[in-house]
Amino acid sequence: MSELSSEPYACSRDYHLFAPGPKRILSLDGGGVRGAVSVAFLERIEKILDERTGRRVRLGDWFDLIGGTSTGAIIAGALALGYRAAEIKDFYVRLAPQAFKPRWRIPYLQARFDARDLRAEIDKIVGNRTLESEDLITGFALIAKRIDTGSPWLVVNNRRGKFWQSSNDHLANKDYTLAALLRASTAAPLYFDPQMIAITADAPKDPLGEIPAPLSGAPWSAFLITKIRSVYGLVSRRGPSEKTHGLFIDGGVSPYNNPVMALLMAVTLKQHNICWELGPSNLTIVSIGTGRFRTRISFPELGVAGPLKLAKHAMLSSIGDAQNLAVAQMQWLGECPVRWQIDSEIEGVEGNAPPGGPWFRFMRYDISLEPASLKKKFHNVEKQDALTFQEISNLAVVEPLYEIAQQVAEDTVKAEHLFG
Repeated sequence: MSELSSEPYACSRDYHLFAPGPKRILSLDGGGVRGAVSVAFLERIEKILDERTGRRVRLGDWFDLIGGTSTGAIIAGALALGYRAAEIKDFYVRLAPQAFKPRWRIPYLQARFDARDLRAEIDKIVGNRTLESEDLITGFALIAKRIDTGSPWLVVNNRRGKFWQSSNDHLANKDYTLAALLRASTAAPLYFDPQMIAITADAPKDPLGEIPAPLSGAPWSAFLITKIRSVYGLVSRRGPSEKTHGLFIDGGVSPYNNPVMALLMAVTLKQHNICWELGPSNLTIVSIGTGRFRTRISFPELGVAGPLKLAKHAMLSSIGDAQNLAVAQMQWLGECPVRWQIDSEIEGVEGNAPPGGPWFRFMRYDISLEPASLKKKFHNVEKQDALTFQEISNLAVVEPLYEIAQQVAEDTVKAEHLFG
């Protein structure tokens, strides 16, 4: 740490990432409109910090690294830009109806929603800022999946990272726009088209340009132009290619829909040149979910479209399994004031610290969206209502989910969790 602290800090971001002393990480899961759950927990944390410190606390000042996947990436970006949780709720309530605006689309040939609606709302939050913007007042990270190479991308505003500056003609990480990165992290398959991002400084622009706005309501025309663009690029070789552009989808389609393990590696592995010290007194990690449930499908439910349904449910189920594994690993490696049940066999895994003792202090906050669990705690929630809460694009669930999460947050998030 002495080597890291021997230089001045040009901005608050660098102070948070490189100054010595205890550190805090905030990790935010993906989950579409269920991000309303995360907002409720964030408001509760802010309230506790406000009361304890006697001032209005910005979570971007309190945490040294804030990272997320998909909808969690959008919320993380806003927090890192200095927004308060209440402000995030306000534009989140506006963002969701715009991003998931119903449009007439060609099933299985087009994504369900127009990504330009989502991009327009993201632009309102981050403008034309790049990853190196000093408006990011703390460490910021997101996860996206580059599908043309099959590699998850953990992108951090870490000026000591290997790809922060340009290398081998590739665009420097610092020069990626926040809007493009956030759109990439939220490009959920079937829901939004993938995001193409230039990865070289001299990448050619699409010779056919964007789909004209008047065609946005004419799905056959928009679909046709998309296909012509693809063929033109292949034949002419003057358009975007795998050497000049990357094709990105939602970071949730990776092991990191809950990005907490990726964030831990980002600040502790020597290769990232941040090198925070481990130990419960040195590192506190708060992980917030968007509703926990198991993705199920029974034999009678398979029906005529059985293979398609099975493929979709298998993908969603694997995302849930990866999230559960991340929580189990963090409970195992950390000191956990908040117990979180993993399954009926081992229940929680707290108390199984690795040799040498716990690596960090860890809190996980989330709500169960299992119908039986919701019915037990909230008697007016019926099974069918609970099942709709599990959808990532159902606008009708935003407000009730937020209200349920508010009640759970009030009961579970305590001052002693945050202050030891």
